[in-house]
Amino acid sequence: MSDDLIHDPNGGMPRLVEIMRRLRDPETGCPWDLEQTFATIAPYTIEEAYEVADAIEREAWDELKGELGDLLFQSVFHAQIASERGLFTFDQVADTMSDKMVARHPHVFGDESRDKSAEQQTQDWEAIKAQERAARARGGVLDDVAMGLPALMRAVKLQKRAARVGFDWPSTDQVIDKIVEEAQELREATSPDHQHEEFGDLLFVMANLARHLDIDPEEALRAANAKFTRRFRSIEAALAQQGKRPEDSDLAEMDALWDAAKLAEKAPGKT
Repeated sequence: MSDDLIHDPNGGMPRLVEIMRRLRDPETGCPWDLEQTFATIAPYTIEEAYEVADAIEREAWDELKGELGDLLFQSVFHAQIASERGLFTFDQVADTMSDKMVARHPHVFGDESRDKSAEQQTQDWEAIKAQERAARARGGVLDDVAMGLPALMRAVKLQKRAARVGFDWPSTDQVIDKIVEEAQELREATSPDHQHEEFGDLLFVMANLARHLDIDPEEALRAANAKFTRRFRSIEAALAQQGKRPEDSDLAEMDALWDAAKLAEKAPGKT
């Protein structure tokens, strides 16, 4: 194939697929790209997904296009490796997703009524997924909750699956009681291994509370991280006005500056 497509600024998806094929060409490709496997590329795929989420969180719309492109490239990279091994092609990846979306939206592409709530549509979606798992002979409730998910996200998914068959606390009060119980067990842990186990149990129940409150725990923690970063930077700025750095201060002073930053954020008219 000529380089016309490679250098066509409007080449779209065919251009990207061809660039990836050329990067993996055994004779003329890039040595780094040629060394990569599914396993070595997977961490980059996860990283790119988080960078997409980060751009959305910051409403950095100018960056979002590039981040989505980076994530798309990861799919193209995996598909190229698969094609070389005779497993499947990028077009088959796209067709598989198209088939899945059509099958899971009979109220859009079939003859089912669209007169249903978003909650009912979600229930229908899960019912269709359960049928698909059964057809693949993976009938266990927890069978296809991906191992590679972030642990907090996977905890919520596991709990949702168990809740669908009735394995769940009926109220948030019981979940909070369990949090208190797990916190006490962590306090009483007598070895590093025991602390590790009890800390994991506490996080798992916290994820369950988030689910009961309809809170995305990953999103909530990202917001808490952002708040901590914002307030600590206020401490650094206040200390800089005194010609000081955090290491020149002490906990009491920094704690007072933290409280001041917190108060300023909550001031009337503050957005």
